[in-house]
Amino acid sequence: MDNNIYLIKDLAMMTGHSIHTLKFYLKIGLIKEVSRSPETGYRYFDDSTVQALSKIRDLRKKKKSIKDIMYELL
Repeated sequence: MDNNIYLIKDLAMMTGHSIHTLKFYLKIGLIKEVSRSPETGYRYFDDSTVQALSKIRDLRKKKKSIKDIMYELL
């Protein structure tokens, strides 16, 4: 199965979340990077992250709290 690889700026463009929000989600463990470049420190993400962000957006539209979303995704 081929997985596309994205940088955080790509995720922001594709999902409509701001980079600031994505970094917050990373910090609290709502999303995770799939790898990181040792040379540049860039984080890499895949299609599973895009799917998770779509679900997060749907749940936020339903007024779910971050805490509730964390329980739902984990």
